[in-house]
Amino acid sequence: MIMNLIELLPQNEYFIFLLIIISTVLIAKLFFIYLKKITKKTIILKIITKPLYFMIIFIGLYFGLKSLSVFALYGSEIDKIFFVGGVFISSFIISKILSVIISAHLKVQKKFEKTPKLITKITSIVVYLIAILIILGHFNIEISPLVAGLGIGGLAIGLALQSTLSNFFAGIHIITDKPIKVGDIIELEGGLSGYVEDIGWRSTRIRTLPNTLVIVPNSKLAESVITNNSLPALEMSVVVQCGVSYKSDLEKVEKVTIDVAKKIQKTVPGAIKTFEPFIRYHTFGDSNINFSVILRVEKPVAKYVVKHEFIKALKKRYDKEGIEISWPVRKIYYEKKY
Repeated sequence: MIMNLIELLPQNEYFIFLLIIISTVLIAKLFFIYLKKITKKTIILKIITKPLYFMIIFIGLYFGLKSLSVFALYGSEIDKIFFVGGVFISSFIISKILSVIISAHLKVQKKFEKTPKLITKITSIVVYLIAILIILGHFNIEISPLVAGLGIGGLAIGLALQSTLSNFFAGIHIITDKPIKVGDIIELEGGLSGYVEDIGWRSTRIRTLPNTLVIVPNSKLAESVITNNSLPALEMSVVVQCGVSYKSDLEKVEKVTIDVAKKIQKTVPGAIKTFEPFIRYHTFGDSNINFSVILRVEKPVAKYVVKHEFIKALKKRYDKEGIEISWPVRKIYYEKKY
């Protein structure tokens, strides 16, 4: 009797269905384990491992259901459901692969150390739109009436989401025109400054030096006057304004100031050690003869430390040399009446 049962099992459709499902799960597991071992070599495999695992199980489930006679009447419906599911899973895998490729391509360029999320989101939207068109074409659905309907609906949605769409297209403009990129140190009119953390579909995130996150709508950012301290290079000049009293020996002031500036350039981290600092007198002020001291730093964030150390050292040296920085003075003359 047991032998007869064993002989009948291969002919039983439910046994075949169960065998297909178990075999598919085992194949998917082995494939998953194998990919996990080699994912250290490439990030693409790491990203698509799980989607491929579910794709194999999805295919196994399709063939398993097709083997059951109870679903014979619903064969075309099953085909349609699994076709739609297969297209969307494939689209998910393709969008992930394209996102990795685009990110890798942009990262090798100096202008994109980090990829704005807006680029990967647009890529995913395009892939899924193509997937929807493939599905509509498969079911012989006329696209023209749908496009016309979407046009009217899109006009209404566009009016309702005017500010959102404005921010979206402003984000695209920022990415294509490249006035800023992720990682840049920028200053906006109004005094806001910091690092560009991300350029999203609606807003740009800026991390300030006190480590707070400021969210700026893309449309506002696109219309703002932006100072990009990271372009054309991170290296930049630091200008320190100073002034000495009118009785000072300007030759001595210049010599002492440059000597202090040279020491700062060579000793303070972030300062460019090979740069020769200099000063330029420019104004006869109310109480002082004013001048600018020009130093140079490797990156914008270093200017704060360099300026801090320079002011301390210069004040100490001026006190030692007897050079006076005058405070505001007013001379009052009294007219003598005879």
